[in-house]
Amino acid sequence: MSRPAVHPVEAPPPTYGAVLPRVRMKNVQGTAGTAGSFVLRLFQFAFAAISVCVMGTTSDFVQVTAFRYLVSASIFQSLWSLSLALIDIYAILVKRSLRNTRLLRFLMIGDAITSTLTFASASASAGITVLIGNDLNKCAVNNCARFQTATAMAFLSWFAASPSFFLIFWSLASH
Repeated sequence: MSRPAVHPVEAPPPTYGAVLPRVRMKNVQGTAGTAGSFVLRLFQFAFAAISVCVMGTTSDFVQVTAFRYLVSASIFQSLWSLSLALIDIYAILVKRSLRNTRLLRFLMIGDAITSTLTFASASASAGITVLIGNDLNKCAVNNCARFQTATAMAFLSWFAASPSFFLIFWSLASH
């Protein structure tokens, strides 16, 4: 009868008192506190601010609820993005990465809320703009070009906000 062969495995040498080097994860560009995040925040702020300014130059945006919603959401998006851009600048200047789980959750929830509001307001404004321009054929009376520009800027702001949300979400998931 045969018996299985047993090969002894040597235990690794003890490391009592030995200091192992600490290894830090690389910062993925676009996560909070990096230059990529700062650039994304600047784009979010710029597009939302342009949307507010363009819509604010029209006199009749107050009459349409979707346009008022677009202005409100874009103001909220621009304030959120500007404040987080300042946080990113601080983190870059002091050379610290933002890895606090509570802070990242707060930023992720804030990005989710602002990007959802921006997308919803841009979609509603796009619907009204199509109604005015294509269905009612009243672009000569209204400021269709300005409405379309403000709506496009809001969509661009949303396109810049979505990567911020997903990168922070990914950073939290990889903790």
